[in-house]
Amino acid sequence: MNTTHYKQKNILHFLAEIIGSASGRSSDVGLPVWLQQLAALLGVIALSPLLLTVYVLIKWESAGPVVFKQVRVGKHGRTFTLYKFRSMYMANDARYVDPATLASDRDGVCKKYFQDPRITRVGKFIRKYSIDELPQLWNVVRGDMVLVGPRPALPSEVAEYDFKAKRRLQVRPGLTGLWQVSGRADTTFEQQIALDSKYVAEKSLWMDLKILLLTLPAVVSAKGAY
Repeated sequence: MNTTHYKQKNILHFLAEIIGSASGRSSDVGLPVWLQQLAALLGVIALSPLLLTVYVLIKWESAGPVVFKQVRVGKHGRTFTLYKFRSMYMANDARYVDPATLASDRDGVCKKYFQDPRITRVGKFIRKYSIDELPQLWNVVRGDMVLVGPRPALPSEVAEYDFKAKRRLQVRPGLTGLWQVSGRADTTFEQQIALDSKYVAEKSLWMDLKILLLTLPAVVSAKGAY
């Protein structure tokens, strides 16, 4: 393992543990994890026809793996492999555009591109309605994530977090969350951190249920999805 990466990973873990201890509040309040895992497993089974259809469409449109895997940061800085349906052209595809040549439409650590030329036609649709995120139901089943929580960030993003932003690491990352039902990419990075911090501080069974109920309308409206 790369020594620098190992040190960064341990520093993230150490800082998150300090923040978690300082809060004096359990991160296990809210919907029981086992219930969320069961719901995610049932979701995988129920949505299997849709998942198979998306699999075929992605395979048909462009070359490359159908499922995109990426390392993300979870609770207390622990890293895990996140799964998504691939929505972009591969780097060896003639239609691929190097993101280094693109200007982010959002300030802050987490970059967003409202008109990203790397996205495929199928990718544009599945991203609009968050279908590309459905493979993360398996992350929930595995225990890497839960249904409700802050979105998991990249290690490179977490490495730039200030003390306030690191509060996101006190809880498991989620498939949906307060940020998702409050505008998603239409919010600034500072607003996202504020929403995630609010969730961490006020997390409860009722808040989790409320966010789940608000998720479907947010997904159907496609507000803030790019």
